[in-house]
Amino acid sequence: QLQLVESGGGLVQPGGSLRLSCAASGFTLDYYAIAWFRQAPGKEREGVSCISKRGDSTNSADSVKGRFTGSRDNAKNTVYLQMNSLKPEDTAVYYCAATTFPCAVAAGTWRLYQYWGQGTQVTVAS
Repeated sequence: QLQLVESGGGLVQPGGSLRLSCAASGFTLDYYAIAWFRQAPGKEREGVSCISKRGDSTNSADSVKGRFTGSRDNAKNTVYLQMNSLKPEDTAVYYCAATTFPCAVAAGTWRLYQYWGQGTQVTVAS
């Protein structure tokens, strides 16, 4: 079974940090660019970050630039999103997704992703 599983979400105070993980099973992530999307209640799904297949380049949304950093460990078949200086407006369900398209093409366009995780809740509140 081909699957992406996110973990690492939770409740954190404003200014705090979290690291999300996205682990693949049933397939190797080597051939996929991986993006993180988020969706808050009543809002559109938003592309947050995309990391290339080799991990040598990332695209980030303006809203998270300088605060969120994507990385990947292909040997562990896992991708990460380090989130620092979290704000209440970062509260959302975060999803990882895999695409065969490069980030420059697919970043932020959720229809271009072939595999999705189930999501993990991130809540930023004092």
